[in-house]
Amino acid sequence: MTLGLIDLPWWGYIAVTLGLTHITIASITIYLHRHQAHRALELHPLPSHFFRFWLWLTTGMVTKEWTAIHRKHHAKCETPDDPHSPQVLGIKKVLREGSELYRKEAKNMETLERYGHGTPDDWLEHNVYSRHSAKGIALMLIINLVLFGPIGLTIWAIQMAWAPIMAAGIINGVGHFWGYRNFQAEDASRNISPWGILIGGEELHNNHHAYATSARLSNKWYEFDIGWMYICILKGMGLAQVKKVAPKLRLDTAKTKCDLDTLQAVISHRYEVLAKYAQSLKHTLAMEIDHLKDTHVGVDRSTLKRWVLADSKTLQEDERAKLNLVLSKTSTLDKVYKMREELMAVWQRSTTSKDELVKQLEDWCHRAEESGIEVLENFSRRLRCYA
Repeated sequence: MTLGLIDLPWWGYIAVTLGLTHITIASITIYLHRHQAHRALELHPLPSHFFRFWLWLTTGMVTKEWTAIHRKHHAKCETPDDPHSPQVLGIKKVLREGSELYRKEAKNMETLERYGHGTPDDWLEHNVYSRHSAKGIALMLIINLVLFGPIGLTIWAIQMAWAPIMAAGIINGVGHFWGYRNFQAEDASRNISPWGILIGGEELHNNHHAYATSARLSNKWYEFDIGWMYICILKGMGLAQVKKVAPKLRLDTAKTKCDLDTLQAVISHRYEVLAKYAQSLKHTLAMEIDHLKDTHVGVDRSTLKRWVLADSKTLQEDERAKLNLVLSKTSTLDKVYKMREELMAVWQRSTTSKDELVKQLEDWCHRAEESGIEVLENFSRRLRCYA
């Protein structure tokens, strides 16, 4: 441990390892993810090239490959074409073979051509970073050995494993399998933790899928996105420019009718609207499901709740059949489900004029308030206040 240029106590090597791996994670979330894949911010050439160089040293990942694979993940999320969906491939496979799934998709030229546009196309990319991607991590090994001696090999091994485990495994796997949801996005994305520190803020994965082009991944007051903190620091130094962040829902309590502002708010915040709909009906759903205990339909409580609050297009044929059987036995649950489907249809009718959509939204609110279901009435009155 004393053969390198730098001699540290045991805790010093741990601190160095955590620091080096954290820079890698920050490079992935700021440069690859928010800057390259989603264009949520612009970066000055200085930090942009540093991140690109650091990722070459510590991961060997090619910007175009990572960007294309991630964009395809959003475009084909939770389908057989998704490069790494645990809902399709299974959580164990994504956790264990996340890197293998990445390398397999990186060889798909159709993916790279269709989703890899706008990535670096300069001399360094063609002649160094893409052409000699493995030489970067070999150079990192040499640097570690020179600086820290034999223990540098251990530090290097942890560096090489960090991104595959944290990003390819945990975010792509656990982030679509376990955690909490602020938004009822059309996929299975979850927030793993409200404090995004270890993985640079990527823990807030459901927030990201709800507003993919937002440079800030935190949404609630208690959530923390360390990647956003770094972006703010870069912005303050004149090295970054934020292009877009997730909008905040505003309420105008004086409003009593739906208008174009209401429609725009509902469309822009559709995942939040659905989440609030689900939250407001939580007690009603629980009561209705309890009343169905003796119906013997062979559906457990959590599954039935998921079906009622899911987009019908995402359900299998046998699931829809069982759900329809349950709904036939309770008028309240049937009404709640149909009203949700009708609300979703408002923002899915892309060819309908805005004036007609406003009329449909106002009609939806009127029927909700005439439904005799108190929570549905209260939700409708709040919906009218969206501005």
